[in-house]
Amino acid sequence: MTLQTQTLPQHQKRRLGYYYDLIVVLVSRELKLLYKRSLLGIAWTLINPLLQLAVFSFVFRGILQVNIPHYASYAFSGLLIWVWTQTSLTQATGLITNNRPLIRQPGFPIAILPIVTVTTGLIHFLLALPVLLAFLAIEGISLTPFVLLLPVLLAIQFCLTVGLAYPLAALNVTFRDTQHTVSVLLQLMAYLLPIFYAVQQVPQRFQAIYSLNPMVPLLEAYRNVLLTGSAPNWRALLLLGLLGAVSLPIGYRVFKRQGERFVEEV
Repeated sequence: MTLQTQTLPQHQKRRLGYYYDLIVVLVSRELKLLYKRSLLGIAWTLINPLLQLAVFSFVFRGILQVNIPHYASYAFSGLLIWVWTQTSLTQATGLITNNRPLIRQPGFPIAILPIVTVTTGLIHFLLALPVLLAFLAIEGISLTPFVLLLPVLLAIQFCLTVGLAYPLAALNVTFRDTQHTVSVLLQLMAYLLPIFYAVQQVPQRFQAIYSLNPMVPLLEAYRNVLLTGSAPNWRALLLLGLLGAVSLPIGYRVFKRQGERFVEEV
């Protein structure tokens, strides 16, 4: 009994080390596949959001006359935050059907795949973060100690995204239209989030609906920390943390329950 108690932590450490090494290998593979035979390679991580920023800035600032201080930083921050979740969930729907060799490999921990996808999106976010900081500096925005809360926001968004990625990946195995449906819905969601406009500009009758979307308070929290240098809404942040803590195990359980059928379906 004593021997088992002593050896169990070491066994757990080896397992965690194995999972960590596997995530690193799969994330590296994912990045290589994404930019294989691309002349600009990982630079597309910056080029794509910058091009979107240019287009939407012209539409919302130039044509619709949206009046938001430090608009470039405001829009670019929202874009980076949303693209991480949007890309991760879109790719997560095809995780099982697009990884048949791994799924059919005995003993492979299938549940690690959504984590790999969301981690890849996190790396893209972190690579683009210096550009956002450059926007802040150009527009004269100084960082405050509240920026230290950024890892907390990243952790909350990570948990929320993985919690959604699990059931979406499982659902697409049975209903192959899930991948296309989610892609369209997420594209539409970009216009229903205060990315290029302020949430205060949303008509009062829709404010309650907006408040139900967890991405709205998350965007506001990021902007409080980075743009205004103020504390986020602690109550909203606590609720987001609880939502992430609840959705992650529920999503994982749904994924594991469906996982027994993955080999047969693919």
